[in-house]
Amino acid sequence: MGTVSDGDVLCAAWAPSRHSGQCLEPAIHSEGVSEAVLWREGEPFCWANGKDRQGRSPRCMLCLCRRCPLCMASRNSTSPSWVGGPGAPRGGGAAAPRPHCTAVLPSNKDGLCHLSAYECHSGVGGQRWCRAPRCPRSVIVRRHRPARMALLEGYCEPNSSMAQAWVQQGFQPCFFFTLVPAVLLSVCLLLGALQYACYVRFGRAMEPKYIPRSHLYRAQVLLSLLLALLPLGGLLWQLGGPGRLYGYMVLYTCLWAAAWGCAVALLQLEHTRVLANDRTRGHGTVLLLFWALAFAAENLTLVCWRSPLWWWALQDTHQKVQFSLWLLRYVCTFTLFILGMKAPGLPHKPYMLLINEEERDVENSQPLLQDAGRTSSTWKDFRRKLRLLVPYMWPKGNRLLQALVLFCMALMGLDRAINVFVPIYYKNIVNELTEGAPWHTLAWTVCIYVGLKLLQGGGAGSTGFISNLRTFLWVWVQQFTNRQVQVQLFAHLHGLSLRWHLGRRTGEVLRSVDRGTSSINSLLSYIVFSIVPTIVDIIIGIVYFTSVFSAWFGLIIFVCMSLYLTLTIFITEWRTKYRRDMNTRDNEAKSRAVDSLLNFETVKYYNAESYEVNRFNDAILKYQVSEWKVSASLGLLNQTQNLVIGLGLLAGSLLCAFFVTEGKLQVGDFVLFGTYIIQLYTPLNWFGTYYRMIQNSFVDMENMFELFHEEQEVKDAVNARELHLEHGHIEFENVHFSYVDGKEILRDISFSVMPGQTLALVGPSGSGKSTIIRLLFRFYDVRGGCIRIDRQDISQVKQASLRAHIGVVPQDTVLFNDTIANNIRYGRVQATDEEVQEAARAADIHDRILSFPDGYSTQVGERGLKLSGGEKQRVAIARTILKGPRIILLDEATSALDTETERNIQASLAKVCAQRTSIVVAHRLSTIVGADQILVLKDGRIAERGRHEELLQKGGVYASMWLQQQAGDEGESKEHHTEKPPSSKKGP
Repeated sequence: MGTVSDGDVLCAAWAPSRHSGQCLEPAIHSEGVSEAVLWREGEPFCWANGKDRQGRSPRCMLCLCRRCPLCMASRNSTSPSWVGGPGAPRGGGAAAPRPHCTAVLPSNKDGLCHLSAYECHSGVGGQRWCRAPRCPRSVIVRRHRPARMALLEGYCEPNSSMAQAWVQQGFQPCFFFTLVPAVLLSVCLLLGALQYACYVRFGRAMEPKYIPRSHLYRAQVLLSLLLALLPLGGLLWQLGGPGRLYGYMVLYTCLWAAAWGCAVALLQLEHTRVLANDRTRGHGTVLLLFWALAFAAENLTLVCWRSPLWWWALQDTHQKVQFSLWLLRYVCTFTLFILGMKAPGLPHKPYMLLINEEERDVENSQPLLQDAGRTSSTWKDFRRKLRLLVPYMWPKGNRLLQALVLFCMALMGLDRAINVFVPIYYKNIVNELTEGAPWHTLAWTVCIYVGLKLLQGGGAGSTGFISNLRTFLWVWVQQFTNRQVQVQLFAHLHGLSLRWHLGRRTGEVLRSVDRGTSSINSLLSYIVFSIVPTIVDIIIGIVYFTSVFSAWFGLIIFVCMSLYLTLTIFITEWRTKYRRDMNTRDNEAKSRAVDSLLNFETVKYYNAESYEVNRFNDAILKYQVSEWKVSASLGLLNQTQNLVIGLGLLAGSLLCAFFVTEGKLQVGDFVLFGTYIIQLYTPLNWFGTYYRMIQNSFVDMENMFELFHEEQEVKDAVNARELHLEHGHIEFENVHFSYVDGKEILRDISFSVMPGQTLALVGPSGSGKSTIIRLLFRFYDVRGGCIRIDRQDISQVKQASLRAHIGVVPQDTVLFNDTIANNIRYGRVQATDEEVQEAARAADIHDRILSFPDGYSTQVGERGLKLSGGEKQRVAIARTILKGPRIILLDEATSALDTETERNIQASLAKVCAQRTSIVVAHRLSTIVGADQILVLKDGRIAERGRHEELLQKGGVYASMWLQQQAGDEGESKEHHTEKPPSSKKGP
């Protein structure tokens, strides 16, 4: 029988037989290397494969031998031809002609193999042999070991050590899996400890509202935890499996898990804490280096492709498991490396910039749509939306446009009648041709048919004379609708409160207005001239074919149309969420672009061009993802529609052809059916497009409808009267106000300003100074108390009359992108050029305007960017002078100017305030020394009041502020006097 050793590769033949020894299978189907066969040392090396049909022990055994079985050149050959040799793994080569491997596998009663009984033919000694069409499979012999837990058999494998890094065309596994986790853990522990110390000492915890909530960040954490546990899973499998356990495997598991646990801790640290002065927007160097090293280590294993010490051969279960673990590690480390570049768990802008961008107390940003994330049907409240559209479809007060609407409706009805007669006359032409009708009869029929086609157009009424005439006449109705919507919406926006405008982005609002107004025109055209005519054509077709042809034709058309419309509506409704999301992303992209361009100077100040470009690029990428979803779902809808239309057309055509062959219909009837159905299906094929356009238009209109439904926060009372201003006496009585509930800005404010007096408001930022100005101008209504002008409650007078008597010079003057003359004339649009120039002289800017090349016709640029701060303030003062109000409000009008410019403008402001009641919000106390009354606000309350001298004598808050500003002015003055201009003389 011979001896076998652990690891030998032997050939095996599978040949079950009956009790008589005859083979059950005429062919042996087995090839390649099978699983290892367990072999107990000292036992005969035989393997019985299965039982016979009677359930008895097999007579023919699976025996393993040192060489492949005999191979015969053919069935009749008596000359044996040995193939292969000792240890051949796959049965050796092949002899020509195609050999058939044969094996005689007898066994004695004890089941022991008789390896010497090889014959080239049957019938010798009562033995049988089985012929195989291919060489038998080979197996690897493994020494049988009792099931037990694996024990440590040293640190490295036998015949290997840590000193041997590269052996047998690859890294030594013991060396590799000791070095890699040690390096990773060292990097993470040493460098991570330094990063942790810096974050604890110099960093701060981020507020929860600024911490990004990202699914990708959660994926980072989960992948890191999975990587930490992978070696542990492999170790557990090694302990319970047939493999051997070495010390480096245990060390690798511990170091690897510790390294990735440290990485998770650093990831959480960067997610919740930030360095105060850190302007970066990504992960720290430690984590990026760690992920890069981990991914590089997995790639290093690829250089061991030819090494038998690694798992690339996939020869047994052990290698397959190791390969699976490596593949999982490779994918996870690569994913973490890519996500690390994106840093989804960190803010996309510096943390301090996020804090600085915190809106002012009135700027509580809200989404344009209160329920932007809803997924309800677009057709919800359809009747309400349709009622909003009807007034624009029927132009009230314009008899000519109303007549045009009626005429267009009549043209639409005529078009429906033509669609019925065109197929009928086509049928008559075919029947007259087949029946041999006279020429004049045929010619008359053809002329009528061509005339109808000329009126109808290309089969669907889309390019015919009637359709073109209707489109031409409908243009005036569309223009009327567009103008009415835009004007009404523009007026409505101007009627909304300051709070609403501060909480919205201008670009987003304008984008919604543009899409909404254009969608109204689209809706009217689609509904009136596309959807309604198509439905009418379907009804006419069902009635006609049911009455003239057969009820089966009406049923086919009804089922097909119903299925088509149902699937179209169902799929389109499902697509609505993608369209809404695309609109939201589009608004965000446009808003970011507008904000960035409007703040052009700020972007340059902070060298943030690349940041703005990247932010805009991210917004476009998000929009394109949503756009792709819309396009993909559109493709699905189109394919579904084509399938339904094709099936309906096939069923109807087959039925009509059957009736023609049966003599129940004429050939002309088949032509009539085909013509009418194609004519019907053509607009029906567009029905899905029309429905989508209508649905999209409703989505686009939702933002505009939300704008229309925004209620004015500050409204005129029902019985509001005009403000009768006599002297300009202002009173605040126990006024309370808050922008948001629970955070009062003003608490129990009471004061009085006599006619012609000047009241100054001073105090730290956020004390409520500017809020008093806004309340007096009635941008907001008070929450408690009362504000009166000449004993008239301003909440009971009309806002227009109140604001007509008040002039405001704000801190940040915003000019229109127009000429200087028109910007000044904005104070009173009816003013003449002489009055404009007189106001400019009073504001001490007339000479400066004349020095410009275009004089008063000079364009100031968007938001007045072409003028300096002082020039813009003087234009605002001239505008206020031209308005001629009795009450003047100055909201830190000179705080943004330099000292010299401020002194010059103060003289102009003094002229404006002369003989007028004035309230001045001041930052520099030197500008309000001559005020009749000064109020010092602190925490929303009046801390002190009095004249300048009185407040200094009290030695309170005002005196402290005065001393601080005086000390600062003196230091600034000394610095100015000690500076010497550079000498203009040249040296000898």
